[in-house]
Amino acid sequence: MTVTVVDAGPCRVSRSVEVAAPAAELFGIVADPRRHRELDGSGTVGENIKAPATLVAGMKFSTKMRLYGVPYRITSTVTALKPNELVEWRHPFGHRWRWEFESLSPTLTRVTETFDYHEAGAIKRKLKYYERTGFARANATGIEATLARLRDRYAG
Repeated sequence: MTVTVVDAGPCRVSRSVEVAAPAAELFGIVADPRRHRELDGSGTVGENIKAPATLVAGMKFSTKMRLYGVPYRITSTVTALKPNELVEWRHPFGHRWRWEFESLSPTLTRVTETFDYHEAGAIKRKLKYYERTGFARANATGIEATLARLRDRYAG
């Protein structure tokens, strides 16, 4: 089971993988922001400063991050949540992280993670900000590592 590229449309970087675990269990990890560091393949996610155990739409959570060796804090807002199927949050810069869980059987789930910057601002899109800065490419690499980490965690 390899990580595959998903065509989610323009200004979206999306990958998926099949994981040998129930959708509810995988959703439970992602829907708990205190556990994001466990999954992170990018090496940027630190500990949570303020985070609830369970997310609901409209709720905020804050996380310590590190990029290029520089620490910072980000507060995200949950924009979509459908138990055992979908969780999405928006960063202050307008881009979103989206996780989708498709149950293929009681013990097999297709997990799709998407970095979505199509609504991050017309100026950023016009200037191709995420492409020119390398964030789109770097996030693709991070997503692939994250999904591989999740897959391997449940590999028998």
